[in-house]
Amino acid sequence: MLNTALCRVEWFAIWFAILVFLVTTFNLELCPVEAPSSAAIWRGQDMFEDPLFWVFVLPGLLLGLYAQSRIKLNVTKYSQVETKDGITGAEVARRLLDAQGLQNVAIESTPGILSDHYDPRSKTLRLSQQVYFAPSVAAAGIAAHEAGHALQDAEDYFPMEARTYIVPIVQIASQVAPWLFVVGLLLQLETLTWVGVILFGSSFLLAILTLPVEFNASARAKELLIRYGIIRGDEQIAGVEKVLGAAAWTYVAAAVSAIGVWLFYLFVLFFRGSSAEDH
Repeated sequence: MLNTALCRVEWFAIWFAILVFLVTTFNLELCPVEAPSSAAIWRGQDMFEDPLFWVFVLPGLLLGLYAQSRIKLNVTKYSQVETKDGITGAEVARRLLDAQGLQNVAIESTPGILSDHYDPRSKTLRLSQQVYFAPSVAAAGIAAHEAGHALQDAEDYFPMEARTYIVPIVQIASQVAPWLFVVGLLLQLETLTWVGVILFGSSFLLAILTLPVEFNASARAKELLIRYGIIRGDEQIAGVEKVLGAAAWTYVAAAVSAIGVWLFYLFVLFFRGSSAEDH
């Protein structure tokens, strides 16, 4: 699921920008009786000069940019290296699935770039057109990675099962949490703000669960590709390792972004609390 981690990084970055804008505009304090004092305004501005604040921001942003550049570079490079037998990504996935007794798993072409994913509900492996039809090392690696998810599903691999169950909950929580946090912050409703923070923590949980799922799928992919002779020679093996390794950075970046944004929520909440007590 190469696109999942990238989308999560972008999602966190968007909400982070919204929160920074709100924090800067309202200086973390809305006083119904009197305007914020100059000291309160200074504290809101001074927050961005605090090194601890940027500790929450930079790791996720930098890792996200690094991950995107690496995966684009390696996928582009090894899309030019053909597999020995000239088999496409779809053929790689079919061969690996059939070898593991998963003839019931369907393989479909889907639009989009890096939109490859496995759907455990319909038992369908969907490959982007750049992977489905391409006879390249990059396509083989990505297709095998998704086939690895199908194998996890067949074996009831616990981290994947847990992630599958909480995804719908996290999708709702991650959309509602920022609004609860912002509304609670601006209206000075501490309980509502804390609910937002707690709900947003579910995104961090999902990111953590994603790490073993994706790393395991990549390990399976490499082992299966070599076992069945789909990739041969140092160049092809190195190519698969680099493509899958680049994808791994997207998962790490997503996890770092998730915890960074969650800590940012906590930081803003505690900062507001201390400011309100001083006011």
